[in-house]
Amino acid sequence: MAKREFPELDNDWKDFKFDAPASRGKFSAFSSKAFAIIKFLLGVCLLPFVYAVSLAFLNQFAKVEPLLENYFWQGLISFLVIYLFVWEPALVYNRGHKLVSFVFNFIKPLVKVAPYLVPIYTLVIFISYELFLLVSKSTELLCYAVFALGFSTALHLVFSAKSVRGKKGDFLKSNYLFGFSMAYILNLSLLSFLLNVIFVPFSFVAFCNQSYQIASGVFFAVLKQLFL
Repeated sequence: MAKREFPELDNDWKDFKFDAPASRGKFSAFSSKAFAIIKFLLGVCLLPFVYAVSLAFLNQFAKVEPLLENYFWQGLISFLVIYLFVWEPALVYNRGHKLVSFVFNFIKPLVKVAPYLVPIYTLVIFISYELFLLVSKSTELLCYAVFALGFSTALHLVFSAKSVRGKKGDFLKSNYLFGFSMAYILNLSLLSFLLNVIFVPFSFVAFCNQSYQIASGVFFAVLKQLFL
């Protein structure tokens, strides 16, 4: 099988970092590595939140009707199967990436990072579903919408991770660790909010509370092992 090539994405995540002022020589190299270390440490601190939002999401999603829950996971798995064995829909992701950049073009600090933080296709699917509800409230429509939400969520996270990871000169992979952790947390939080609107049993407030409790519990356990 011929090796698949991933089209080069706009690697703008470099702007989603704390950059030291421009300087020359050894100080410039030292400052860039120092900031990379800071981002790496911040990324490590975000890992408990990555775990916490994942577990809180699964706990809340388990309250949804099993049939609809299965449709979501089928959509997510369907994307992974297509991505791994059939076709890498990078063009689809790039179109959404450019669309978000265009929408946020008037906010310069966000124009570079918004495509990674805003899952445009997930939002489009949600808005389309809410509009179709004005015409029909069939169960089939809900099943298709949930399937599409799972598919689009997987698409956005996979290609965002690949784009950020592909950045050259990423010392200690600090941009990847910090940037994608932040993107994952925000994307899963947004998805939880959308599911809260669609499903009555799914509580966004409970998701936030559980995420905080789990993350704080992890931090407390680590600090206890280190200092007590």
